[in-house]
Amino acid sequence: EYQVAQLFMVAKLSKNETGGGSGVEVLKNEPFDDGKIKGQYTHKIYHLNGRVPGWVAAIAPASALLLYEEAWNCYPYCKTVLTCPGFEKFLIKIETWHKPGSCDFDNVHELTGKEFSKRKVDVIDIAAPVDKKKYKADEDPCIFKSKTGRGPLAPGWIKNASMTAYKLVTIGFEYWGLQTKVENFIIGVERDLFTNSHRQLVCWLDEW
Repeated sequence: EYQVAQLFMVAKLSKNETGGGSGVEVLKNEPFDDGKIKGQYTHKIYHLNGRVPGWVAAIAPASALLLYEEAWNCYPYCKTVLTCPGFEKFLIKIETWHKPGSCDFDNVHELTGKEFSKRKVDVIDIAAPVDKKKYKADEDPCIFKSKTGRGPLAPGWIKNASMTAYKLVTIGFEYWGLQTKVENFIIGVERDLFTNSHRQLVCWLDEW
């Protein structure tokens, strides 16, 4: 069910975000099989006009307002890589494992050494309160009731969650003077994206 919901969510968000000079351009969407794993490969360009902070637009060349995304969906494993033609030393890599249970795996990505020691764990509860400026009642899983009888999410629901998405986010922006500010900004954007999109996923249940 989650796999279907995820595909629906991505398609709907892409449609909603397209327009006014911004949006998503799909270059490829095709099956792949490299002999080891197989799934669906997508290659997209995100046009970010008007969707970045003013300080980013002020310092960035026009080509920096494009993000190239390659994604390999081999559910329950997925990998996404984002690059930017305006910044050669920019990279966002997101690897996801979908596993049964509630936060039962401590190191599902099998990190070792320096990678493991640098890891910061952030548990996202999609039923937790969100910024009032971003709150939408029709996207609140704490009050959503599906036609199927599911919902809303009650306090403590996370202890009985049937599945957890473990996302490993690796960010690189190796430019002196900007690295920390940009990487912190990206972390905030990714966290908001994971939170909001999965709140929507739950509340769109009757659509998918």
